[in-house]
Amino acid sequence: MAGEKRISDVNFRIHAGERVCLLGASGCGKSLTAKTITGTPPPGVRISGSIRVNGVEVCGKHPVVRPQAGRVATVFQDSSTALNPLMTLGKQLRLALPAACDGEITAMLEAVGLGDIPRFAARYPAELSGGQRQRLCIALAMQSSSSLLVADEPTTALDVLTQQSVVDVMRKASEARALLFITHDITVAAQLCQHALVMENGRLVESASMAQLLSQPQHPYTQRLVQAAKQAALPSQIASLCGVAV
Repeated sequence: MAGEKRISDVNFRIHAGERVCLLGASGCGKSLTAKTITGTPPPGVRISGSIRVNGVEVCGKHPVVRPQAGRVATVFQDSSTALNPLMTLGKQLRLALPAACDGEITAMLEAVGLGDIPRFAARYPAELSGGQRQRLCIALAMQSSSSLLVADEPTTALDVLTQQSVVDVMRKASEARALLFITHDITVAAQLCQHALVMENGRLVESASMAQLLSQPQHPYTQRLVQAAKQAALPSQIASLCGVAV
């Protein structure tokens, strides 16, 4: 609706090497926050305030006009839309990484568990599973020199085992940079992130370490979120939801 305020009073920092999740139900403003940070908000959205990446003010600036230091590496929820369905993967890798040699591309694919796929370069995106496409998108994001990686619901459409492999890759991808992990799934966030931000109706209602959030949630919404996650958790997920470090 025209003039509607979708998010407000959102204020947080992420330091180098820190893995932070932004939690909340669908429609609470998580993805809009992510798109605002990356410089790709929906048309017609007005933004006010300050967004700094590496100390560079980037609020309201499209990624193309941002200086290199202010650009953000991004992994989107739908990996199928991030890749050209009519172009082979090899050609897309060459366009994305024109200076990379064959050995560097092979090493990149092996790092995310894609090195053993026969005739990988000749395949098209539709010939990969959703998890494989997502890992490829993460691998490409890892090639960015940006110090911030924003991952917007990258595990939502994946099965539990594939989620785990993507989480492992995300952990590796964020060793040398900050990670903002957008999700509604507190179970997945608990396996990956050190700190949590909880959003409800466009506002941040809680900020805490993941261990504290899981053991002593303060806000009523967070309490319901944690309780529901623990009730639905598989036995293998209980440890992470009880605040045990991973």
